[in-house]
Formats: sequence, structure tokens, C-alpha cells
Amino acid sequence: MNDENKSLENSIMDLNNDDVEIRKKAAEEIGKSGDFNGIEPLIEAFNDENPEVRFQAAKSLGLIGKPAVTPLINALKSDKNGNIKKYATLALKDIGDTSVVNNLIEVLDDENFAVRKFAAKSLGEMGDKKALNPLIETLTDEDWGVRMAALKALGDLGDERAVDPIKKARRAARGDKDFKKVANKALKKINK
Repeated sequence: MNDENKSLENSIMDLNNDDVEIRKKAAEEIGKSGDFNGIEPLIEAFNDENPEVRFQAAKSLGLIGKPAVTPLINALKSDKNGNIKKYATLALKDIGDTSVVNNLIEVLDDENFAVRKFAAKSLGEMGDKKALNPLIETLTDEDWGVRMAALKALGDLGDERAVDPIKKARRAARGDKDFKKVANKALKKINK
């Protein structure tokens, strides 16, 4: 076994260490290695008790790139508790492969509000106009944070077709100064 394989194997074992910092560093090292053998262990790390470890695992999968897309989509579809979906969404956004946009759009309907919020944010950052109408629909989501993420995402998309729906959502948000402020920022971004 060569040194790279041994190093990867050690990092994978360190993902189960009791020390949070060691687990975070292990996830980071796996990402830097770019080795596709680290994909499944990183996806499993989305279940880690520590959010920093989960976040680092997502970032590392983003570094590994294209080879991680299919396993991440499979994880997205099979997850029942939400954690895997949230972090898989982040990783897919970081990879930036527009072939996953439809998968992220599907997640906008997830029962978990945090998953919907992560998906909206990711779709905005990816900038694919296919997400425009689904994000407009998300402006009426029952969760305030999801609606805010959709506003920001629509601003990021910069498509003028979002102007009227944003104005309508802003009017409907009576007394919600924060929502109105984010809506105004989104409108400014679109009207640049």
C-alpha cells in the first residue's frame, strides 16, 4: 500500500475519532486528496453530531467534484432525517454542475424547512434560470427563513421576471421590516 492510500485510510478512520477537531481535519484532508474513495465516508459524515464536521464534509465533497455528484444525488433521494439532504445540497452547489439543478428544485418541496432553505440558497448561488419559477413559488413557503432564502436567490438570479412576484411578496409581508429589506435588496440586484 502506498503512502497516499495509507494517508486516505487514516483520514477515513479519523472521521470516527472522539475529537471534533480531528474529525474536521480528516474531512478536510479527504477533500484535498481528491480521492473518490473518500466520497462515501464524507457523505456518512453528514450524520456527525457536530455541524462543523458536517459542513467540512460538504466542502470536501465540493473539492472532489464531479465524481461525487451521483453519490450525492443518491444520498439526497434516500435521506429521511434532513441532515444528509442539507449538506448534500451544499456540496452539490459547490461542485457547480448545472445537471443537478432539477434535483435541487425537487428538494424545494421537502418537508424539512432547513432543507428547503439550503436548496433555495444553493439554487440562487448556482445562477441557473431554470430555478426561477420554482423559487418564485417558494416565496409563499410557510417558513419565514425559506421565504427569505428564496428572495435572496431570486436577487442572485437577476431575472426581471421575478420583479412583480417579489413586489407582491413584499406587500404581503405587512409589518415585517426584515423581509421588506431583503426584498428591496433583491430588487436592486435585479435592476442593476
